[in-house]
Amino acid sequence: MTRVDSCCAPQRRCATRRDAASPPPGRPAGSPYRPVGGWWEAGTDTFLMGSDHSPYAQDGEGPVREVAVEPFAIAATAVTTAQFAAFAEATGHVTDAERFGWSFVFSGFLPADFPPTRAVADAPWWRQVYGADWRRPEGPGSDLDGRGQHPVVHVSHGDALAFCAWAGCRLPSEAEWEYAARGGLVGEPYPWGGVREPAGTYRMNIWRGTFPEHNTAADGFRSTCPVDAFEPNAYGLFNTVGNVWEWTADWFRPGDTRALRGGSHLCHESYCLRYRTSARIGNTPDSSSGNTGFRCVR
Repeated sequence: MTRVDSCCAPQRRCATRRDAASPPPGRPAGSPYRPVGGWWEAGTDTFLMGSDHSPYAQDGEGPVREVAVEPFAIAATAVTTAQFAAFAEATGHVTDAERFGWSFVFSGFLPADFPPTRAVADAPWWRQVYGADWRRPEGPGSDLDGRGQHPVVHVSHGDALAFCAWAGCRLPSEAEWEYAARGGLVGEPYPWGGVREPAGTYRMNIWRGTFPEHNTAADGFRSTCPVDAFEPNAYGLFNTVGNVWEWTADWFRPGDTRALRGGSHLCHESYCLRYRTSARIGNTPDSSSGNTGFRCVR
């Protein structure tokens, strides 16, 4: 049985379910999109997908099974705010968060005197903030200054599809995403192996400290980090765990929710041990939050 975990990815429970944002006017000849770090190309192969040791069996990570992939190329990094800005400027695209007028923001990023807003019932650290969108990640008064190379956030599944259509790409399947994220390793929870901090070295951007009260930012980041921060996996992919959840093309629950992969900077072992290569959650296609982005394949 699968479920949507709102502590990781809050839902627009009252919104009309839809899969795609309005299509962009068309991709210009020679799209300017070039992923930071380039592309990694995969050939025809099989791999062992999933985990039998998930603490969240209801997420559908298991059983471990052999899965085949066909040739594809995947971006080394998630789409950045600068790249999304180029898309929005070229097409006039309006994101779902902008259409609805609000998105979900982590309460710890809001000023102490921020006006009361609706919180998610089972995850009160998520706040419905009017005016929050990809240009204003923490709502009115915030901006993208210094975050051009950070992953774009507050984007829905439909927004990701629209970007991909403009860029001549698509979203990865879950199998493609996990195959690339594992970097050739078999059965390991992290892209670099079985130990979260090998030799005491931080390898990903997650919550450090006591969630949700105190983040020590010991790994160097309190919120998102640049898309090419930390050491890449053996295939040259950056931040396939931690930083932001990434939309995929597949259904998590058919007709209802789409699958996301990788965990985010808000994941902590006390409530969300999903910063692992097999971890998955689902969310409604029109939902958006400050810890959700995407990467492209072609």
